[in-house]
Amino acid sequence: MNKVKIIKAISGDEKVLAYIQTQSWKTAFHHILSAEELEKSTNIDNVEAMYRKVLSHGIVHLEIELVDEKPHCIAGWSQNRNQLGSETAELICIHSLENQRRQGYGSVMMKHLLHEIKQAGYSEVILWVFEKNQIARNFYEKHGFVLKDKTKEAQGIVELLYSKKI
Repeated sequence: MNKVKIIKAISGDEKVLAYIQTQSWKTAFHHILSAEELEKSTNIDNVEAMYRKVLSHGIVHLEIELVDEKPHCIAGWSQNRNQLGSETAELICIHSLENQRRQGYGSVMMKHLLHEIKQAGYSEVILWVFEKNQIARNFYEKHGFVLKDKTKEAQGIVELLYSKKI
């Protein structure tokens, strides 16, 4: 494995965050979302503006993973958005560039996030994942997340709830 470093995203990082998210979505969700929905969701200007807003509010903890000093993976978490109690955090996103997937970098990021969430005082973390995103589901299950009996719909696609006690 190459040299890995994880840094907190700060104002000014929105271009990096938006680039990794949109590139990740294009490769990971092209078989899940309609072409129209994928194009709308990967509009770089809109995603960059969203990250600018998120960074200015400081509610979401955003991280950037550098591999050999180059941005490769991003992740974000916060207090859960589902009124599940103050002890539950939510993993909002974890996205990586396709060229270095399946080399352990996502696991490095996940371990970092789980440690950070636990250090912040949370005892559980939840996440939502597209039902059809079996690669991501396998990744989460490998890291101890358990499928719950709760679903929702986003962008016309079923999402499943996973949780993990930490």
